[in-house]
Amino acid sequence: MNGTSEELYEERERRVTDAIELRTPDRLPIIVRFHFFPAKYTGVTAAQLMYDPEKTEESYWKVVRDFKPDMIQNPFERFLGPLLDALDCRQARWPGRSLPAHLPYQFVEQEYMKAEEYGHFLSDPSDFIVRRLWPRIFGSLKGLEKLRPLHGAVSYSVGMQAVFGAPEVLEALDVLRKVSEESIKLISYSRMFKERSKKEGFPMEAEATTQAPFDFLADFFRGTKGIMLDMYRRPEVVSQACEKVLPFLVERAVVPARASGNPRVFIPLHKGVDGAMSREQYLRFYWPTLRELMLALIEEKLCPCPFFEGEYTSRLDIIKDMPAGKVCYKFETVDLAKAREVLGDGICLRGGVPASLLVTGTPDRLKEHCRKLIETVAKRGGFIMDASSGLDDARPENVRALFDATREYGGY
Repeated sequence: MNGTSEELYEERERRVTDAIELRTPDRLPIIVRFHFFPAKYTGVTAAQLMYDPEKTEESYWKVVRDFKPDMIQNPFERFLGPLLDALDCRQARWPGRSLPAHLPYQFVEQEYMKAEEYGHFLSDPSDFIVRRLWPRIFGSLKGLEKLRPLHGAVSYSVGMQAVFGAPEVLEALDVLRKVSEESIKLISYSRMFKERSKKEGFPMEAEATTQAPFDFLADFFRGTKGIMLDMYRRPEVVSQACEKVLPFLVERAVVPARASGNPRVFIPLHKGVDGAMSREQYLRFYWPTLRELMLALIEEKLCPCPFFEGEYTSRLDIIKDMPAGKVCYKFETVDLAKAREVLGDGICLRGGVPASLLVTGTPDRLKEHCRKLIETVAKRGGFIMDASSGLDDARPENVRALFDATREYGGY
């Protein structure tokens, strides 16, 4: 691969875009999510990637230059240590604090919104998030429990004092100022990385992320147990809540995508997997607003890139209902040959290399798996090679085999 950085950037961007839009690229594109793999690859810790910007930058560029994926992610999306510290976050555990330095961070799922609080949430989601959710998930913001409803602050005198006057509230507001300072640093690191990535010739995979409405409620508010019970006990409320947050989740994607000029929107999907809910429940609670979300993004000239985590085979005939050449579906567990058979040629597929093979396999097995995958799924285009999940625990020699095989067998 020769040419100036600008030429390489355009070549990689075009290669991925051609695959998504169902044109034949010059060769099969490959994109992976390195996650905390750079720590293992360069001999630093996961904690350093959470706290040390120089180590984060240095280790990530070492990996990118050695493997040369067609698109990359901004590693400062994971540089969250100082921010989480400032918030005293209870919704996550991370290396260097509540986890050993070598482990990646983990999400702590709980029932952060009680069933009886749906009414408050539906009437004013922002008020609920600030006065109820934040104090529960951020220890440093517990004082916001004392904050009175903001709709009381409609004048510049008594109303303002009544809303913000409690000492606990003032302390929480000071924490938010410190959090803002950390956020500005993070934005600065991210911006500099993006500028450098263009100079180095590597496009960013996606610069906007959003969620399916059902997942948004289940992940951050009700928890898995809570939302599953809600589907039986208060089904209409669940549907109302999904519709309520839909516009916010569209906006959450559109604003950063427009600002960056990058049309791809990453959508990690969690709760709609086979076994988590019946087909009837999926069609009632999950798919309608996920479909609306993706169609709204397409209407905005953006490209939804959902990651269907877990087993999804029984949903394939449902999720095929998308305009041709407008989305890219990544699967974690689904047999991609089966997915191609059911979805047809109108949807670009991504993934196909199991994490288990990258962790426990051999380079020869990796190359053979990739060869068969290319022959059965990628021969007509509309495919992007990728691991089924992040590369955190992958063996470096197996990652090398993945890239080598893609380039050896992925010509068109």
